[in-house]
Amino acid sequence: MKDLKEILAIGFTSLTLMTAYGCEMKITTKGTNPIIAQASMPEEREKTDNNIVKIALLLDTSNSMDGLINQAKAQLWDVVNKFTYAKCGNEKRPKLEIALYQYGNDNLSSKEGYVQQILNFSSDLDDISEKLFSLTTNGGEEYCGEVIHTSLKQLDWGKNPDNLKMIFIAGNEPFNQGKLNYKDAVTDAKEKDIIVNTIFCGDYEQGINTDWENGAILTGGEYMAINHNRQVVHIDTPYDDVIIKLNSKLNKTYISYGALGQSKIRAQADQDANAMQLTEGVAVKRAVSKSSHLYSNSSWDLVDASEEDEFDVAKLKKDELPQELKGKSTQEIESYIEEKKSERSRIQKEIQELNGKREVFIAKNQKEGSKGELENAMLEAIQKQAARKNYTWE
Repeated sequence: MKDLKEILAIGFTSLTLMTAYGCEMKITTKGTNPIIAQASMPEEREKTDNNIVKIALLLDTSNSMDGLINQAKAQLWDVVNKFTYAKCGNEKRPKLEIALYQYGNDNLSSKEGYVQQILNFSSDLDDISEKLFSLTTNGGEEYCGEVIHTSLKQLDWGKNPDNLKMIFIAGNEPFNQGKLNYKDAVTDAKEKDIIVNTIFCGDYEQGINTDWENGAILTGGEYMAINHNRQVVHIDTPYDDVIIKLNSKLNKTYISYGALGQSKIRAQADQDANAMQLTEGVAVKRAVSKSSHLYSNSSWDLVDASEEDEFDVAKLKKDELPQELKGKSTQEIESYIEEKKSERSRIQKEIQELNGKREVFIAKNQKEGSKGELENAMLEAIQKQAARKNYTWE
C-alpha cells in the first residue's frame, strides 16, 4: 500500500483547491448554524456554501497498509496546517470537508465488496483524527472500482458546481480487480464533476501497467506512486515544549455546551493524547492546527458558537450550560464567553508566532530528501489544479 503520510498529504493539500467561479462568487452570510442556536436555513445551504472543498480518502487497509496508516496519523496535521494558508480569489477562506473509506480488509463484508464508510463528510478535525486512529489492517481483496462507486453512491457530494470535489484512492493491487469495472466508476465520477486522483504504493511503472494511471487520467486527475515504507522524519525544535504547554492552556478556553459538550471535550483530550503517543512532533503540529480557523467547534463550544450569525445567549437552555455558568445572568454569560474568546485569541496568536519560528528552524536543519519523494510531485499537482481555481497562498 502506499505511504499514508503521502496519501493524506495529497488528499489534504488538495483540499486547498477550489473552482475559480466559486471563489469569485459574492460572499454571502453563513448558512450553517450551530446546534446551540437551534436555527437553520437548509433551503439556503446549496446556494450559500460556495467555498467548500470535499475530499474522500479511500484507503486500502489490507495487511500491507500498516505503514500507510501510521503515516496518515502523523501527516494529517501537516496537511491541515498547509491548508490554513489557502485563500480563494475573493479572499474568503474555503471550508474543508473530509470523508474516509477503507477497503480491501477481510474484516469487512464480502457482500459490500470489502468496502466500509468510516466517516461521512466532516469538518470536525477531532473526529477525522479519531477515525484514522481506529483503522486496523487485515488481509483482503482490493476492489478499487467498488470503493469508488460506493463513495459516489453514499456520500452527499451536492449539486453546487462551485464546490471542488475530489477522491484520493491509495493501494498497491491492480486497479482493475473486482466485478465492478473501474472505468464505469470513474466515468460516473466525471459526470458528477468529481476528480479521481490515484496513489499507487509501489513502483511507478508497475502502477501504470496495472491501470492506476488510467484511473486518474479518465477524470483529469493525477497519478502518483510512492514508497509507503518511507518513515516520517520529525525535527525537534526549541519551540516544541512551549507550544505543547500553550495547547494545554488553549483547551481550557473551551466552554462545553449541550448534549455534545462533555463527550467532545473528552475527544479533544483523547486526540491530543493520540498525537503525543506518535511523537512530540505530531503533538506540536496538532496544536498548530488547533490554533487555526479550520479547528472550529461551534456545535458544542460557546466561544466558537458565539461567532455564528444566529447565536443568541438568551436562547441557551439553562440546564445544558456547563457548571461554571449555571445560575449566571445573560450578561454574566456573555462576559465569560468574551473573556475566554480573548484568552483563546491570544494563545492562538502566540502558537502561530512560535510556529513561524519553528518552521524557519526546520527549514535550516532539514536534510535534503527528508520530506519524502512524493511531496514535491504532489504539491506540483495541487498547484496546477489550484491555478485553475484561483487559489492563492499566504
